[in-house]
Amino acid sequence: MNHSLLKLASGRHGSGRKGQRSGSSIPPEATNQGIPKTPVADDVIILCGGAGLRLRPVTGDGPKSMAQVAGSPFLEMPLRQLRRHGFQRVILAVGYAASAIQSHFGQSFSGIDIEYSEEASPLGTGGALSNAAPHVKSKDCLIMNGDSYTDLDLGRFAADHRESEADVSVVVVPVDERGDAGSILLDADNQIVKFAEKERPILGAYLNAGIYMMSKEILFRIPAGRRVSLETELFSLWIRQGHKIQAYVHYGNCVDIGTPERYQTAQGVLAGFEVKAKCSTSKGDRE
Repeated sequence: MNHSLLKLASGRHGSGRKGQRSGSSIPPEATNQGIPKTPVADDVIILCGGAGLRLRPVTGDGPKSMAQVAGSPFLEMPLRQLRRHGFQRVILAVGYAASAIQSHFGQSFSGIDIEYSEEASPLGTGGALSNAAPHVKSKDCLIMNGDSYTDLDLGRFAADHRESEADVSVVVVPVDERGDAGSILLDADNQIVKFAEKERPILGAYLNAGIYMMSKEILFRIPAGRRVSLETELFSLWIRQGHKIQAYVHYGNCVDIGTPERYQTAQGVLAGFEVKAKCSTSKGDRE
């Protein structure tokens, strides 16, 4: 995950042209109450196979996505968020210490059906998606990192992806003060023209929030059975091949727990989100 905490009061959301207010503008997720009346049919893959080596001094030997935040495993937060936005089926792409995740969540959590895609050895983000692709039943699939939380209306993002007819949609956030984050460059129509994950952020560029919509067809184009990076290999390849990769610009809270410093920051920022989430979904949690 290549960003730290962002909290901006206002801005343009969605995939509208630069300088225009997008038709898919959304308020922060905290203002959205209840579950949509029409459930979202898209399946979800959450990438949660990381060992979290940088976090071990503060979290121990467990998987990164199970690090305790506001008194609960971090991974509970995106699962509750998905439920609030109408998603019903999640594939957890597990790897390191998979049994810790499987024993905690089982086959259902917060009203969401859960399946597991387990990698025998580290496959990278792209390889993990390829490994999980046979589990996907929907035409399009929402993909999330299991170590980050963004207060995004996920259902509206999925709808925007379908409307744009893009092969891939990527949630992006404005560049912050970090120097280790890399950049995403957009054209005038918010299509992504360059991923520069290993370069210093460029003024006017954006950062990858780690949330995507992809067609199942493109998931099956990812090489199977080998380690491959979605961020540093596949996105650039798909751009060269002429695939339409659309940016969905989000201004709001965007938190990851990838380092001890950001993990400590997340404790305070996410505590309020967890209280609201648990209140709104307490009746539908573990089944």
